[in-house]
Amino acid sequence: ASSPDEEWPEAEKAEKLARGAALKWASGVFYRPEKLEGLGHYRRRETQRNNSIQSRLKSTVQSYLEGVSAGLEQLRSAAQEVQGVCQDLGAARWALLDSADHFQGLQQMRKLMEEHVQLASVVQVLPQIFSVHEVFSHILQLLHGQHLLEAHVELMMVEQLRDDILSQLHLRGLSGAQATVLSYFSGLQDLNESLAKQLWDIVGSSLRLVREDPVLFVTAVRIIEREEKIDDTLLLEATFLPPGRPKGWRQKFYQVLQDTITGGRFHAPRLDAEGPGLAKHLAALQKDIVCELRVVKDLMVQCVPAHYNILSVCTATYHQALSSHLQEILREDLDKQGLFLLLEWALRVYHSPEMMGHPDLLPEVDVSALDPLMSSELVDQTEKRYVMKVKASVFEWMQRTLEVEFKEWFREEEPETDHQGFFQSALPAIVMQMLNENIQVASLITDSLQQKIYNMALEELEAFLGRLREALVQCGKEHQQDRAVPKYYISHLLAVLNNNLALSNSVSSLHPDTACREVPGSLQAALDRMQKKATQLLLEELLLDLQPLCLQLPSRKWLSGSQLVGSMCEVIDKYAKDFSRVRKPVFTLLLAESELLVANQYLRALLQRKMVCKSREERGQLCHRLLQDATQLRELFCGLGLDRGQQSLEAVFALRELICLKDPALLSLEVLGFITKYPDVSDEHISTLLDIRGDVSKEVRHVVLEMMAQHPQALPEGYRPIFSTILVPVPELPFCLRKGKCA
Repeated sequence: ASSPDEEWPEAEKAEKLARGAALKWASGVFYRPEKLEGLGHYRRRETQRNNSIQSRLKSTVQSYLEGVSAGLEQLRSAAQEVQGVCQDLGAARWALLDSADHFQGLQQMRKLMEEHVQLASVVQVLPQIFSVHEVFSHILQLLHGQHLLEAHVELMMVEQLRDDILSQLHLRGLSGAQATVLSYFSGLQDLNESLAKQLWDIVGSSLRLVREDPVLFVTAVRIIEREEKIDDTLLLEATFLPPGRPKGWRQKFYQVLQDTITGGRFHAPRLDAEGPGLAKHLAALQKDIVCELRVVKDLMVQCVPAHYNILSVCTATYHQALSSHLQEILREDLDKQGLFLLLEWALRVYHSPEMMGHPDLLPEVDVSALDPLMSSELVDQTEKRYVMKVKASVFEWMQRTLEVEFKEWFREEEPETDHQGFFQSALPAIVMQMLNENIQVASLITDSLQQKIYNMALEELEAFLGRLREALVQCGKEHQQDRAVPKYYISHLLAVLNNNLALSNSVSSLHPDTACREVPGSLQAALDRMQKKATQLLLEELLLDLQPLCLQLPSRKWLSGSQLVGSMCEVIDKYAKDFSRVRKPVFTLLLAESELLVANQYLRALLQRKMVCKSREERGQLCHRLLQDATQLRELFCGLGLDRGQQSLEAVFALRELICLKDPALLSLEVLGFITKYPDVSDEHISTLLDIRGDVSKEVRHVVLEMMAQHPQALPEGYRPIFSTILVPVPELPFCLRKGKCA
């Protein structure tokens, strides 16, 4: 057997600790001899403490032992009771096994009880079921009397009864019996349709009712909301959905309202969508839409729940309906006035304070968040159609203006004059006013339309100038056949030049951008061609009057001192007086061109009908005549206002120097200076001049022509040709017949 110390090691350890603690305490108390006197006192005190502790330990142990004894007794009693229960459970088990056959009878009792409960439920609702058709009649009477709320309450009760019966049948899988129930409640469908018809009639008249009788409209909305809640509840349960559900009456409400808005006014007859009727139609739309939106904003909004967003829905409906309606109108062949009205109405009027921006509609009505009434593609397409219509109108108007102008040229009257006495006609004012008005009208719509009209105007003006030039050519041809027709031919040509100048000065004012006044190159070229043609016809007239005089030079009579050039000056002065009826830029041009013509004709006569000087005296006489003629003509043109630097008659003076040169050996040097100043001079011209001198040998001629070949000349930029238009006759070669020898 083991020792107590081995069985209780904790007790041994505790005893050792206690002895150590006691020893430590004693050594601390009795470390001096005088302290030993109190040893008896300490012994008694510790003895009392030990006795007290032992008594308490004994009391505690005694109490613990008593509790353990009571617990053991209770365990013994519980074990006996558990054994009794087990015996009872075994007996009950055997009793249940003996009664299993009797449970089948209880199952039948349960079924009978369920059937009893169902029959009890049916018995409770039988009065309601038997009264269904009577309720149907009552509901119909209420509907006829427009007691819609009461009718709807009873209708919901009957629907609830039917749906409960159908739900029970559905849960028990008795789908075959549902047809009988539906047949019995078939009157519900007709009543629902009758109620719905009245509701949609009310919604269709909502804009009128909210002003006259809002109660009826509010009643319809309340019924719609009731049905919407029933739909939501059934959809959330998702166990059984009765026939006819969901009804979706709120969505139907929106559809009927939208159909009411879009019907009628947006399907106007064709007569109202084109021609003069379009303006009235658009004005009526504007008035009606503003009026109806004000009713919706001020009255209808108060009659429906806030989540209906009725004002936004109506605004969007009007907007979409208008957009579709405008597209329908645009499918018609509208004239330019109709297209303009449509563009102006859609892009300007629609957003203005007169319509969607009306103070009574703001800020609740806002169409800026919606798509444009007309898409950018449709606007561009419509603008192009409008431009084509305007172009056709402009062409027709310009053609009539041209026809009137052409007739004016053949009248027995001079053209009208302005306050300064310059010839003119109404053509520039008519043309520019017409083009400017169309451009200004287009600016009322969009900048892009204005630019399109501006481009079209320039194209039509350019084409018109081409047709005007053709008419001028035709007039010139008729005048060539009979110079008495037109009577005032020159005056009308001068008026054409003034008109052309007026058009040229006015074209820049057509541009929409005042900072950009540049005239397109093609149009400027057309204006220049027009001016050139009129100038050419005038110079042809001057030439016809000068030619009889030019045919008389050179001649011996002219050389001896006739008044030939004086007569030429009279003709030129007469034309210059006519030219003074055009404005200064053109007048200066006419003078310069006339002077060039005179110089050219003078040189042409001198070179083509050459006169060979037979002696030094004749050369001197020719030089004197050339000096007098050139000086007289130069002074004439200077007196008319043409500067010497602009005159071509200087060529006559230069040519005279070649003829007057006394030493033929110096001709090569003089000719070099001459061709440098007049680079369009040819070998034939110089050869003819040498022939006129009559004293030039073959060697000198060869040297001069060789020098010209070694110094070819290029025409400088801006040089006005003088000699290149003068054709010198080819020298005639000797010709002999075969009958005899050549002399």
